Amino acid sequence: MARIATGTLVNALIRRAEGAGGGAMVLARGDATAGAVLLLLVDRGANPRFVERGLGPDGNPALIASGPREFADEGEVTAYWRRRRERDSDLWVVELDIVDGERFAAETIAMN
Repeated sequence: MARIATGTLVNALIRRAEGAGGGAMVLARGDATAGAVLLLLVDRGANPRFVERGLGPDGNPALIASGPREFADEGEVTAYWRRRRERDSDLWVVELDIVDGERFAAETIAMN
């Protein structure tokens, strides 16, 4: 099965989020073809948490929890994804602000 380019998946996620009344913003662009995707999920700007597109235990695409579970402030959130980018310049970082962001993102980027 052909794999959809990462840039295409990110664009689809942004358009779907905006169409559903939420918002999405690319914080860092990675490799357009095969870069990994790290999502910063927030709900109305609160409760930041990270998930990333990876392979689940069954070998199929899935969203996997990533990073600390709690952050003291917004600076720690930014510091986390910047450290990740330092190690992987191909990494996409996308902020997704929508209710039930995990489900929403899984429907868009983890199913492909």
